[in-house]
Amino acid sequence: METARRSNSRDGSLLGLTEERQLWKRRDDDDVREELARRYMDFARGLALSFRTGPEPTDDLIQVASLALVKAIDRFDPSRAIPFQAFASPTINGELKRHFRDRVAPVRIPRSLYERMAEVDSATSDLGAELKRSPTVSEIADELDTAEYEVLEAIEAKQTRYPVSLEGPAGSEPDDTTPSERIGEEDESFGEIEDNLTLQTAASDLSGTERQVLRLRFREDLTQSEIAEQIGYSQMHVSRIIRRSIRRMRESLDRQVA
Repeated sequence: METARRSNSRDGSLLGLTEERQLWKRRDDDDVREELARRYMDFARGLALSFRTGPEPTDDLIQVASLALVKAIDRFDPSRAIPFQAFASPTINGELKRHFRDRVAPVRIPRSLYERMAEVDSATSDLGAELKRSPTVSEIADELDTAEYEVLEAIEAKQTRYPVSLEGPAGSEPDDTTPSERIGEEDESFGEIEDNLTLQTAASDLSGTERQVLRLRFREDLTQSEIAEQIGYSQMHVSRIIRRSIRRMRESLDRQVA
């Protein structure tokens, strides 16, 4: 009786393998591709759930894993002696990692640096267990056979990956100031910059001589007589240029306000 049950179980497994081989041969058929995706959906869902460690919705992770599963089905070569799950796992995990790197993290990190962060985390954990203390940067670099500055870059990238809100409390006390209150201050030059831009716009219609006279009078603080002597005009002419230029600029400013 027991022998018969083992035989039936073995025959069932062989039948399942044979059936799946036939499915892979007919993969170009949309219905067959859907059947293959259905068979391995639980596998893809399990990989997605292993990434469920943050605020990212579980449904989004499963969707990413499902799309990666379809890609793996399209790329899989059934003639090679590799189980499909072993082939699909790196593809699905890679898509999930890329999703976190490109869509979830507020600060986008290059793939090479993202992978180095994972290597540094792994080496830190292994060395910590071995040394019974936190490893130094030099020890981590030796473990990974890399330069210390690359380890420091990975550590800094991990620390700054999620920026701190400037409007959040700086400490645990309710009346603590926010970072924006501590690092921000009023810059008096902003008003001066705005005034200069306004005057430049108002003076855009003036001639070169008119702008020169105004610059000599109000920026270099020359008298009308000094200006007249420098540009070869009479003092009366210089006075008329200044009055006319100021009137035209005032009219231009009035039009901007209106």
